[in-house]
Amino acid sequence: MNKKLHIKKGDIVYVNAGNDKGKTGKVLSVNKKDDRAIVEGINMVSKHTKPNAKNTQGGIVKQEAGVHISNLQVVDPAKGGPTKIGRRVGEKGKLVRYAKKSGEEIK
Repeated sequence: MNKKLHIKKGDIVYVNAGNDKGKTGKVLSVNKKDDRAIVEGINMVSKHTKPNAKNTQGGIVKQEAGVHISNLQVVDPAKGGPTKIGRRVGEKGKLVRYAKKSGEEIK
């Protein structure tokens, strides 16, 4: 099963819902199985870690947790606000994503 998601790693996204509503951030990773994305600086959680070889001190570490992709929208590269995503055949006959607000292609 090959899902097509409107969000990819490296996209700048706007958060529609939740505690971080209205913030924007860069997508660090996407989990297709769970329909979740990890966004830089969004949905920060405290993780308690034991001392180990990598982290000899241990303690509480702040890190990003997943956000469901239905709560994210890609930011339009031309206008700067959140936009819906469409797909069309571009140059060389490949499918490309574009912003529905401005019509500009999303890299």
